[in-house]
Amino acid sequence: MIRKGCIDDQILIMNIIKDTIADMESKDIHQWDNIYPGFEIINNDISKGHLYVYEDSGIIKGIVVLNEYQDKEYNSLEWKFKSGKQLVIHRLCVSPKYQGQGIARLLMVYAEQHGKELGYKSIRLDVFTDNHRACNFYEKLGYKSVGIVNFRKGKFYCLEKSY
Repeated sequence: MIRKGCIDDQILIMNIIKDTIADMESKDIHQWDNIYPGFEIINNDISKGHLYVYEDSGIIKGIVVLNEYQDKEYNSLEWKFKSGKQLVIHRLCVSPKYQGQGIARLLMVYAEQHGKELGYKSIRLDVFTDNHRACNFYEKLGYKSVGIVNFRKGKFYCLEKSY
C-alpha cells in the first residue's frame, strides 16, 4: 500500500534513510550523508503532504517525495517538455532490507499515475551519476537525460519523461 507519510512515521523513515546511506557508502556511492536528507527535510516533506510511503504488513519499506519544487540548478537545462506543470520526484528510497522486490518500481508507477491524475504534463528528477543502478533503473522506465547539474555531493543527471 502506498499512502501519505505522517509525523508518526518520521523516525522509521529516518532509520530507512540511515540504513540506505550505509548501504550506498558500502558500494562507494557517496550521494547522501548526515546532512542530506536530514530530519528537517523529511519533516518538511511530511508536513507539506509531499512524502509517500510504501507500507507492507505494517512495515514501511520505501519512500518517495512528489512535488513541483525544482532546484535552481534545473534552470540551466534545456528541458524537452516545458508546457504545463511538471511533477518532480525527490528522495526515492527503499530500505536495503527490501531492495530487489520491485518496491522502487511500484513507487515510480504510483508517482506517474498520481501526476497524470493531477494534470501534470511531465515528470522530472535527478540521479547521482555514480549511482549506476539507479541510473539504469530510470532509463528502463523511459526517462531521458537532458543534462548534468552539480550539487554539493557531485554530478547528477537530470531526467524527464512526458505522459
